[in-house]
Amino acid sequence: MSRFVDGVIANAARARTGMVTGEPGEPSRRTWAELHQQARRIAGGLVADGLRPGQAVAVLAGLPVQIAPVAQAVWLAGGSMTMLHQPTPRTDLEVWREDTLRVLRMIDARVVVVGAPFEAVIPVLSAYGIKHHLAGELLGASELAEVAEAGEDDVALLQLTSGSTAEPKAVRITHRNLYANITDSARHLGCDESGVMVSWLPMFHDMGMVGCLLLPMLSGMELVSVTPADFLSRPLLWAELMSRYGGTITTAPNFAWAVLARQLTRVPDGALDLSALQVAGNGAEPIDPATMAAFVATASRFGLRPEAVNCCYGAAESTLVISMSAMADPMLLDVVDAAALEQQRRAVPDDKGASRLPKLGRPFPSVEVRVADDDGKPLGERQVGRIQLRGESVTDGYVTPDGYASARDADGWLDIGDEGYVADGQIVVCGRRKDVIIMGGRNIYPTDIERAAGRVPGVREGNVAAVRLPAGDGRPRESFAVVVESRAAGDSAAAAEIAREVTGRIVAEIDARPAQVKVMPPGSLPKTPSGKLRRGAARDLLG
Repeated sequence: MSRFVDGVIANAARARTGMVTGEPGEPSRRTWAELHQQARRIAGGLVADGLRPGQAVAVLAGLPVQIAPVAQAVWLAGGSMTMLHQPTPRTDLEVWREDTLRVLRMIDARVVVVGAPFEAVIPVLSAYGIKHHLAGELLGASELAEVAEAGEDDVALLQLTSGSTAEPKAVRITHRNLYANITDSARHLGCDESGVMVSWLPMFHDMGMVGCLLLPMLSGMELVSVTPADFLSRPLLWAELMSRYGGTITTAPNFAWAVLARQLTRVPDGALDLSALQVAGNGAEPIDPATMAAFVATASRFGLRPEAVNCCYGAAESTLVISMSAMADPMLLDVVDAAALEQQRRAVPDDKGASRLPKLGRPFPSVEVRVADDDGKPLGERQVGRIQLRGESVTDGYVTPDGYASARDADGWLDIGDEGYVADGQIVVCGRRKDVIIMGGRNIYPTDIERAAGRVPGVREGNVAAVRLPAGDGRPRESFAVVVESRAAGDSAAAAEIAREVTGRIVAEIDARPAQVKVMPPGSLPKTPSGKLRRGAARDLLG
């Protein structure tokens, strides 16, 4: 069997740790051994129902208590697993249904396992003749007789990358990819049975599935897992669970740290204990140094050490992690001259520079990283270009509606779509290449604009989109617009004042004037199922 599956089974036999689910209502705990026995019963049911090695299983479930044993069961049976994107209250259900059906056809899913709270989708699956099971139905099956012999290069995980309005695409993650990336992460973070992971991240996202389920499942860490809805309905629960269970590691996108920092300001000194936290990982979206500084400032009242902040860089194409900052250091920033960065494509150190970019650590051993120009020529230290990857953690390609699509060039390099540079051996990311705004010979990154606009009173932090406007349609040159969310959107006078202040702040900090600033009510900005801004779709809001 593959090293990944062998490692999961070995951990189940060895570890006395397990998985806590059901917080904050009715918490329950199962050891990894108990979860493995449950997974073997589910795998037996899948095999008895006709699942064969190499076939795809889709999973639509929201509760970690159901997802974890089903995922392991699929691998024990030799299948590949795909977590379907989950509808939210903002989702157009007709669009979601059509997109989900396209995904099921694309991956050639032989069965869909459905769990709470998505049982209402079963009539749709039945209407289209799609084989399905409730997660609970498989628990009564006989135990799997023999674990399938999965090869290292067999597909283990098909990780969906697109939102509900885009053509679906899935990253092919093999058993080799999983084992390489998870073992790299475990070594870097020092993961073992002494650690406690606390997570609320969705498991249809690579950080939630690989980083916050499979890493504990393979390394033996204790895992405390709740749902995104639990966090969003009461963000302080996240810190309370860290305090209650002695959490040593947790990770989340930047917006979540901003939310938690605001929540912690209302908590009395001594009410929480965050002293055990060794890793507070920030990844999956651009990292705002001001956000983490604010979090450290308020969380230090509860024993948090600044060096716990860990800046991460990753992508589904690299299974999860590409690099992480060093464990012993507080967040390190590369302070550079903004003009040189934008106009000369060079990161020139400047103690008083306007651009402050997080250093994201050295590449993991299983990932080789280079920065190249548009012709594929490698660039030197502090030269800005395309970030490219290759190595054991890196996918070979995608599953698309038109079949397999290779992700690598002839030399094995995968262009990740980001621009950045290397400084002192560490990766620094400037932004997504497709989103870069070119004005007056400058390369302006949307995140810089968004951070400036987000500091205006009345603007919802983390809910700002800077949108590139190409030349054409009456525009003589490239420009940009800004869409912000605000609770004042319904008051025309207040919204106009916010728009003026946003424009002024951007001009003062970025030295560029937006062609338009639009103030929208909360919940207006389009986002992917994992919460990332969809800047291209935000352009449609401009009217």
